[in-house]
Amino acid sequence: MSHYKPYNGPAAGWGALISVTRNWLGSKNAISNIRAMLKTNQDHGLDCPGCAWGETPEKGMIKFCENGAKAVNWEATGRKVTPAFFAKYSNTELLKESDFWLESQGRITHPMRYNADTDHYETITWQEAFDTVAKHLNQLDSPHQAEFYTSGRASNEAAFLYQLFVRAFGTNNFPDCSNMCHEASGIGMSEAIGVGKGTVTFEDFAEADAIFVIGQNPGTNHPRMLEPLSEAVKRGAHVVCFNPLKERGLERFQHPQSPLEMLTNESEPTNSAYFRPALGGDMAAIRGMAKFLLQWDREAQQKGKPAVLDHEFIQQHTHGMDDYFAEIDNTPWELIESQSGLSLAEIEMAARIYGKAERVIMCWAMGITQHVHSVPTVQEIVNLQLLRGNIGRPGAGLSPVRGHSNVQGDRTMGIDEQPPEWLLDAIEKRFDFKVPRDHGHTTVQAIDAMEKGQAKVFFGLGGNFVQATPDTERSHQAMRNCDLTVQISTKLNRSHLVTGKEALILPCLGRTEKDFQKSGLQGVTVEDTFSMVHISYGQLKPFSPLLRSEASIIAGIAKATLGNKPVDWEWLVEDYDRIRDLIAEVIPGFEGFSEKIQHPGGFYLGNAAAEHQWNTSTGKANFVANPLPKTLLQDQVTMKGQTPDLILQTMRSHDQYNTTVYSMNDRYRGVYGMRDVVFANEADIKRLGLEHGQKVDMITVWEDGKERKVSNFTLLSYDIPQGQAAAYYPETNPLVPLESYGDKTFTPTSKFIAIKVVASAANANEAVTASVA
Repeated sequence: MSHYKPYNGPAAGWGALISVTRNWLGSKNAISNIRAMLKTNQDHGLDCPGCAWGETPEKGMIKFCENGAKAVNWEATGRKVTPAFFAKYSNTELLKESDFWLESQGRITHPMRYNADTDHYETITWQEAFDTVAKHLNQLDSPHQAEFYTSGRASNEAAFLYQLFVRAFGTNNFPDCSNMCHEASGIGMSEAIGVGKGTVTFEDFAEADAIFVIGQNPGTNHPRMLEPLSEAVKRGAHVVCFNPLKERGLERFQHPQSPLEMLTNESEPTNSAYFRPALGGDMAAIRGMAKFLLQWDREAQQKGKPAVLDHEFIQQHTHGMDDYFAEIDNTPWELIESQSGLSLAEIEMAARIYGKAERVIMCWAMGITQHVHSVPTVQEIVNLQLLRGNIGRPGAGLSPVRGHSNVQGDRTMGIDEQPPEWLLDAIEKRFDFKVPRDHGHTTVQAIDAMEKGQAKVFFGLGGNFVQATPDTERSHQAMRNCDLTVQISTKLNRSHLVTGKEALILPCLGRTEKDFQKSGLQGVTVEDTFSMVHISYGQLKPFSPLLRSEASIIAGIAKATLGNKPVDWEWLVEDYDRIRDLIAEVIPGFEGFSEKIQHPGGFYLGNAAAEHQWNTSTGKANFVANPLPKTLLQDQVTMKGQTPDLILQTMRSHDQYNTTVYSMNDRYRGVYGMRDVVFANEADIKRLGLEHGQKVDMITVWEDGKERKVSNFTLLSYDIPQGQAAAYYPETNPLVPLESYGDKTFTPTSKFIAIKVVASAANANEAVTASVA
């Protein structure tokens, strides 16, 4: 039964063990999956197919978290989606099922082609599939009429082959999952410090005096991060959280591998201070901290006391200090307080913690990067770190915590719609063909191009594009406008069912499975959030003899489309060391690639900014003097002439990874058996004349006249700041306008959606069991 009952336990611990056990037994492949889990993140084992958090350097039998175990068991299921399944269900029938049901059906066993006449998928040979893709690509009027999407699960080897094929074909159209998450981090940091990646390593967390966790929910999205946070608090360091929601992983953690904690049912705190800003108010909060630090530094200088700011670092390593200080001075306290949603006393407390800490790490995720002003917010975090020299020394630095396991590596390999000139020059020199130089499409731009009929072929290397993207109805229609849609996948998802005029499903090996090519067993590599490159070896027998590796599928399509130009594609795939040798010749930091990855733990790519080498236009780290937004509401909202009832953020449930839903429960938030829910403050519910447990509709406030609405959501009273609401995606993606994206980024503003909330006309009297006990 669907119900709501607040969860009082800690993160991880017994709740995690019970959940993992249920997931493991439900995989229908329990015995084999024990081996896979025990070899996860181990030397000569498989790299977790979940998040990009780094591997702990310590040895141990268990090096996976709750959601990592779920990712392994979800992929290594015993359930099959065979040709008989597709013969039984029409595409129209499958579209009526939930996303959870679709993926629960199991692994796809055969390459399939959609038959529009029968409305069923039917089997196709691999060569027929390759030839179909090649026919469509080669008959385009321009290579720019194709969109080549990449999911963050693709290996470095597959990603490198993919970008080489697509550029040899003639376009930089690489819409990528990173366009929808950390794009603001890459752009903001590159402008400020010359590197778009985090500057810290895993070891830095053990040396930090303070760790700030901003707009991030590690308990669900990066559970292995909970241990270093708990250990930091235990040794006396500060862990400071900025998050509107009280997330369980940022409150308490019970280590599943601690016999004492498990037997006594005790847990450890994961924070020493918790602040709850307004949605989009983090930039103002950080600006307030900087304003306090500057004020205290000036007072210290007047009194002849030790400086608060690191003036030696600022003088030697930074540019733009005067403009930034002027911007701080010009920012009134009233604006800081109103926009941040925090009191000045709270901001001062955070600033004092920061100012007293010698070494500080700043971590952030989607709560920072999915706003209109995300790039300025990231740069404000960088500014704060520069004030006290907290970049490029042990225990200090910047840590944008990446999501999917190789989303950072894919970008390193060249999956980039705006590739740097050095990369294009290196490819052109090594492979002797003229590379395309025009910027390609981001995810939002690709949807726009398909919607307008300007793009005719969509190719997806993993992922669930139509459910991950905003403005769901328009995204679906954009896909249907295509002549061909191609999905490389492991399991059934909605993107297979929202088809172009022709559609292919190409089933691939998962990270958990052994990959045998002509030269023998192959390993693939990934890059984690700390720029460590690891090799991963599958542990299980391939689920179907017809499955091919991602690299093999790409090579087959490339050969069918281009022939053996600019490389012998199939020869490369016979031995992945051959692909790695090419990577080593093109991508800096990968010299001796095949040898380096044999070292236990892999190898560190390095980070120029961490070495105080500033690859910026000024040759120094730049203070970027961005003004605070005049208002957090966009013009398109205010132009509508309506006052929103609430500002909505979309988020994951605990039993979810990206668009993959492991169950209909969200243990940490007390939600069971349902996902169409919206969390709101009790005072807001009363203000709107609604009731806890009531069915409601949410309607986007936007100026373009298009109705964006989701219906029959259960309204739940929750500990959330007034004026805010929260709900799960992809269910609420229909509310995010395609045109609502970040400045410079095209990242959907999924953490700030102005909405109206009204009682549902249908099922108005229906309510779930909503216990508040």
